[in-house]
Amino acid sequence: MVSTKPLAAGKPVAEGLPLPQRYGAILTIAIGIMMAVLDGAIANVALPTIAQDLHASAASSIWIVNAYQIAIVISLLSLSFLGDMIGYRRVYQWGLVVFTLTSLFCALSHSLERLTFARVLQGFGGAALMSVNTALIRLIYPARHLGRGMGINSFIVAVSSAAGPTIAAAILSVTNWQWLFLINVPPGLVALVLALRFLPPNPQKAMQQRFDLPSAVMNALTFGLLITALSGFAQGQPRSWVLAELAALLVVGVVFVRRQLRLPVPLLPIDLLRIPLFSLSIGTSVCSFCAQMLAIVSLPFFLQTVLGRSEVETGLLLTPWPLATMVMAPLAGHLIERVHAGLLGAAGLAIMACGLFALALLPQNPTDADIIWRMVLCGAGFGLFQSPNNHTIISSAPRQRSGGASGMLGTARLLGQSSGAALVALMFNQFAGAGTHASLLLAGGLATLAAIISGLRVTQPRVA
Repeated sequence: MVSTKPLAAGKPVAEGLPLPQRYGAILTIAIGIMMAVLDGAIANVALPTIAQDLHASAASSIWIVNAYQIAIVISLLSLSFLGDMIGYRRVYQWGLVVFTLTSLFCALSHSLERLTFARVLQGFGGAALMSVNTALIRLIYPARHLGRGMGINSFIVAVSSAAGPTIAAAILSVTNWQWLFLINVPPGLVALVLALRFLPPNPQKAMQQRFDLPSAVMNALTFGLLITALSGFAQGQPRSWVLAELAALLVVGVVFVRRQLRLPVPLLPIDLLRIPLFSLSIGTSVCSFCAQMLAIVSLPFFLQTVLGRSEVETGLLLTPWPLATMVMAPLAGHLIERVHAGLLGAAGLAIMACGLFALALLPQNPTDADIIWRMVLCGAGFGLFQSPNNHTIISSAPRQRSGGASGMLGTARLLGQSSGAALVALMFNQFAGAGTHASLLLAGGLATLAAIISGLRVTQPRVA
């Protein structure tokens, strides 16, 4: 049983946790988020191997990835709502338990159906970790240093995203695919021990909130149908199926939103979207992650099919993007203490847009240096935007609604990424051989739009 007793010392107050406990708490968050982000990408590399071992088709093996992502999207807001009710620490601890046990379940699965089911359960564990991690950071760090905490969080996400394919390739070179999931068990147990010892309780829980099961079901259906429709469109599903999914999404979505408007504390945090600084930051996040995914998905095709680079060369040429983000994210976390987040975000996204347009305008036979400096520009701009934006989303919400803000942060990121992947498919279908070029131009346009939305936040007062 996961302990939920309050800590004897270091109770969270406005000034955060005392330093020794703060280090243990942030290490707990780092390990959990690292595992959840890695598992979103690590299975991609192994799909052909897993499909062959389980005697599954390539198309059906895609569900090993989709099941994890869909489970996260449909449960993120519900789990963040529970965090506001029963405590972020409790949700995070149970997330570690579920994620660690289901990682073992994934490794022991001997059929595609069983592995897919295990990945759904693992996705729920990952959603529990993602839904409250930034809310916990708000409790761990003093308000004046919250930007640093967000910078560290962005750094961990960038490192994990960049390292995913490399770690998967290294594991598969020495052992079988089951170890892609078994590798989560030791750090999961370590993180659980640290969580029981160091994570802070909520200073005040939202006791007036009641969990509304119909809202949770409609939330799952709304976001599940949205992601399924986008994925189906991207994979060339029959248009009648996509239209049916969109029609169902429209009906369920309207009923869902109308129900949320009647609730005093809604599961979909419409109350937070009424805060101009919060809603502008969410809009910035959706547009920027859509632009990022457009580039990340289309660039491998561009480098290999248009420029004729090998798979290894492609991987190396893509690496400067996350490396630049890793360097810039902590720096941006420090800058937020002195510069308005709207200004930082606008500057970062403008730099990212310049990098994307520069990639789209590459010469016919570019050198590696021509590609690398453009990748660095994209990654540095994205890193400069991400930490301040996350800081603003969390700190602009009331403290007792930090869970809802944290859930919206993750939801905005996943919606942006899913939309970006679908837009790549649209560009490829509409522009054939010029699809990669069109994707990069659209990505640059979306980054520019995100910079404009971010700039509008300068008119809003800064948050502590």
